[in-house]
Amino acid sequence: MEGYSFELITGPMSCGKTEELLRRIRRCIIAKKKVKVISPDVDTRAKGDYIESRNGLWLDAIKVKHSIQILSFAKDAEVVAIDELQFFDSNIAKVITQLMNEGKKVIGTGLELDFKAEPFGSMPELMCIATKVDKLHAVCMKCGCEHATRTQRLIDGQPADKNSPLIMIGGDETYEARCIKCYELPDNNQQKKKALGFKLLQFNKD
Repeated sequence: MEGYSFELITGPMSCGKTEELLRRIRRCIIAKKKVKVISPDVDTRAKGDYIESRNGLWLDAIKVKHSIQILSFAKDAEVVAIDELQFFDSNIAKVITQLMNEGKKVIGTGLELDFKAEPFGSMPELMCIATKVDKLHAVCMKCGCEHATRTQRLIDGQPADKNSPLIMIGGDETYEARCIKCYELPDNNQQKKKALGFKLLQFNKD
């Protein structure tokens, strides 16, 4: 039976997660399945109630604030597609489990790592309960290799400090995919502490 499943598509920014989600949704629509597309309202990159890939593909979507709302919107759906899972609250895993228990097919996307290369939100738990996980790679925007797995945040064209806010919505001007070798995460606070310690040392010597 096609239901009772959770397909998770993950990877860094610009690896094609939403594009792949849209491809799978369109196949479900062709198969005459009742599909509901869900997106978190915190993701404001799309200027309306829809999800959109970087190559211009899009589909109407229901914007929700709390993951529990998904259950009411998905009552009559056979397939539930959820974009940007990392932005949902901690109940998202329970919601998806309930959808599966109701016999629905769930397809979702999410960043597995945040800009600090740490597990993002509920993604570790979601990867555990998923019945299928597809981990996509992107092209590194610095060296051009095809195995970028990190999301590099940029501020004024420079790597963002590790102490900057966790959530910062943006597109290609704010984030880019990088491989492990090219990924950078400066710690300005640590650098300031070292500089202050050096100055204090010089002061004591004088």
